[in-house]
Amino acid sequence: MIAGLALIAAAGVALTVVLLRRRYLVVTVEGESMLPSYRPGERVLVRRTPPGSLRAGQVVVLSGLPHAPSSEHPREPSAPGTSAAELSPGPHWIIKRVAAVPGDPIPRDTVPALRTAPGTRVPDGRLVVLGDNPDRSYDSRLAGYLAADRLFGMVLRKLG
Repeated sequence: MIAGLALIAAAGVALTVVLLRRRYLVVTVEGESMLPSYRPGERVLVRRTPPGSLRAGQVVVLSGLPHAPSSEHPREPSAPGTSAAELSPGPHWIIKRVAAVPGDPIPRDTVPALRTAPGTRVPDGRLVVLGDNPDRSYDSRLAGYLAADRLFGMVLRKLG
C-alpha cells in the first residue's frame, strides 16, 4: 500500500516536472542588444506564449532573425534532460521587445525597414520587435516584420 502511494507520488512529481519544462524555460542573454534592460550573462525565465496574447512593450524570446550577427543570439534554453532541438523552432534564439502586434499601427517612424510597407496596420501573423540598444541590435529596424510563428515565449523576469 505504502509502496503504491510512493509510486503514484513519484509519477505525479515526474509529470509535473515534464509539464513545467514544456511551459517554462530559462534562457541566458548574450550580446548587448537589450542593454540596459538585460545584460549579457543574465538569465531570464520565459513562459511559452501564443502570439495572440502579446502586446507592445513585452519582452519576448523568438527564433533568430535571418542574417543576425552571432552576438545577437542568446544561448539555447536550459531544460535539464531536454535537447534544444526538441524545444527550439529554430537554431538560435533572440530576445527583443515587442513594438507592435497585428492590428497595431505600423511604427514607420522608428522602423526604417517598414517605411514603405503597404497598409497602415501590422498584418496578421507578423510582429515588430526591437532591441533596447538600437546601435547593437539586429531587429525589425533592419529586417522588417518578423513572423509571429517564430515566437517562443514571453520573458517573465530575471533570475538570480
